[in-house]
Amino acid sequence: MQPQISLQGVVTPLPRGGYLVDSPEGYIQFGAPPETIKDTMALPKSVPLVFILPRALFDWRKGINLADLEFPIYYNFFIRKKKTHIICTKSQAGRLVRALQEALFGPIGLSLSGDVFGAGKETYLPDLASELRHFRGTIRFRDVLSLGYLKDGKYSLGSVRIALDAAGDFKLKFSGKQAAKVPGILECRPMYQIGQRLPEPFRPPLFGVTCLGPSHGFDPTANTSGFIIWLNHTGIMIDPPINSTEWLEASNVNPKLIDSIILTHCHADHDAGTLQKILEEGKVTVYSTKTVMKSFLQKYSSLTGEPVSYLLNLFDFRPVYIGKPVYMHGAKFRFYYTLHSIPAIGFTLDFQDQSFAYSSDHQGDPSVQRQLLESKVIDEERFRQLQSFPWDRKVIYHESGIPPLHTPITWLNSLPRSIQKKTVVYHIAAKDFPRATALTLASFGIENTLFFKTRAPSYESSYEVLEVLKRLDFLESLPVNKVQEFVSIVAESRFGKGTQILRKGDPGEHFYIIRSGNVSIQNEELVERKILGAYEYFGEVALLSEVPRTADVVAETEVRVYLIQKDQFLSFIYGTRFEKTLRRLVANRSSETWNLMASSPFLQKLTTYQKTWLESILTPRDLKGPGVLVKEGASEQFFIIRCGEVVVNRGERRLASLRDGDFIGSLSRIGRQEMSPYTITYPDKLSLFAVSREDVRDFIEGNPGTAMKLALPYELKV
Repeated sequence: MQPQISLQGVVTPLPRGGYLVDSPEGYIQFGAPPETIKDTMALPKSVPLVFILPRALFDWRKGINLADLEFPIYYNFFIRKKKTHIICTKSQAGRLVRALQEALFGPIGLSLSGDVFGAGKETYLPDLASELRHFRGTIRFRDVLSLGYLKDGKYSLGSVRIALDAAGDFKLKFSGKQAAKVPGILECRPMYQIGQRLPEPFRPPLFGVTCLGPSHGFDPTANTSGFIIWLNHTGIMIDPPINSTEWLEASNVNPKLIDSIILTHCHADHDAGTLQKILEEGKVTVYSTKTVMKSFLQKYSSLTGEPVSYLLNLFDFRPVYIGKPVYMHGAKFRFYYTLHSIPAIGFTLDFQDQSFAYSSDHQGDPSVQRQLLESKVIDEERFRQLQSFPWDRKVIYHESGIPPLHTPITWLNSLPRSIQKKTVVYHIAAKDFPRATALTLASFGIENTLFFKTRAPSYESSYEVLEVLKRLDFLESLPVNKVQEFVSIVAESRFGKGTQILRKGDPGEHFYIIRSGNVSIQNEELVERKILGAYEYFGEVALLSEVPRTADVVAETEVRVYLIQKDQFLSFIYGTRFEKTLRRLVANRSSETWNLMASSPFLQKLTTYQKTWLESILTPRDLKGPGVLVKEGASEQFFIIRCGEVVVNRGERRLASLRDGDFIGSLSRIGRQEMSPYTITYPDKLSLFAVSREDVRDFIEGNPGTAMKLALPYELKV
């Protein structure tokens, strides 16, 4: 996974993002996107001891922390016995320290009272504060890092002088001579192994596990650990690694097959990809304890600069309670706190005739646990709890790593052979895994997904139909009688790869919803093919407009669809929000709208489903110039330019000129009911698509992460 890095003179762009400067004072790294330590560990001078924070600490477009310093700090302190020096502004320092507090030492004022249901008198809660103090020992912030502040945009480090220029870039001088220039805005590049790409789109099992990564954050040869548990043909991500969505797409797995996340704790190798997944299409559900979620929100509120209340609106939080079962996709989960340096949860699950245990990060060595009992770090009840790991489960996923925070592989390899044979080990580098063992090393790659033989539930087919219904945002609030009607009118059909499903000019007879596979909408007026995947639909135009089919639809892969006959479909949608949406979509949809979004450098990044939604809420407007479109201090509005030019000003300063395909306005500001900080004018005639504020808010509600991705200030667009 890691290419051989050769230093390119003074400044070297790192493969995963950020820049490395080889200075007279040693390596200086500008920015720290996730896992850049894997880029630098093998360099002659090892991991940098000096880091300079970029202008923005978080990249909303990619959902990435640009100040991910946990692992460099760990490495420099525990391996090299040295302190990490961080150069930043004073305001950045406060935000960074608050974020690192959660990851390095755990929450301040830790209380688990919110993690029990009701009064909680029958539920035992461990003294995690005592355990965290033990693992932290006498280490304090001042032992692991030091801070240097940019004053008037300048900083001196020995013979190195660093200064911010007017554009926000960094200029460096060595011994008074100009030596280098480093961009102030970072570019992050995803790096991951994908294993073998599947020839056909992945079809999830009834019950199975996919390994997103088998190793730990210090292993440059493999992806960091993370998993997908498949239940009832739907995925639940466990601590998704960074760039998991790109990994899934490259492996031919539709990311929309995953609708939820279990967040076990807030170390960077476990939470780095969580917010990234949250920012995708739709709204995911995140399961965790209130304690872990509070820590996650505090950490990323500090890094993003957004309030906790706003971050909570980006996803659906489902708290899990210690000692009480939680049900997900037909399986019963039970959660407990593991033995770790910050609050971390493991779990068991029962599904049909199968059972499963997931250790999460955990010190599972009984001898270490007894030492903690004898030194009064834990009490007798906690000791009994830790000694009672659920080895009776049919499938066990257990971590291993370097003590004292992780379970040594030597101890796992001493377990009875019957237990070893059903135990999959993760969070360990392949080079450290024993050859003589009955244990199984987690196998990375979608092609290595484990399908566990499971008795099918009686409701399996109905559950799949309702899963499709749930994913159509415009139908999510249907009354029960309409849900019953939907189940009674859908029929399943399958098409082989290359089959022409619909032919242009034929009459419309059915509405189609894709359950699995991909189809292409083929129309000579489109600048690029339109590819639809799972949970997307087609065939509505001919049914609602009473005109023949307007395009060919061809199966790009093996395709499984649910179809509804025309009269049944029209009866089903009558009077619903979905009917209103579809009729607007039929009126608005044209090759022009699709081509406009396909050619826009920003809107082209939307998913097909989001583009279809946007098409349904566009209203064309034509204006004679010159004129003022939006005044600074007036209500924010959202437009897409069809043809023409607009000029963006702030005060007397001209910031940007926008043209065809560019969008005007911030979804995020509209959602927050904020005013526009810009004046936008048009010098000549202008053709636009406008979106009402109400429709924008509905779009944001269904796609909250997209609002942040399309909320870049105009300063960053030029």
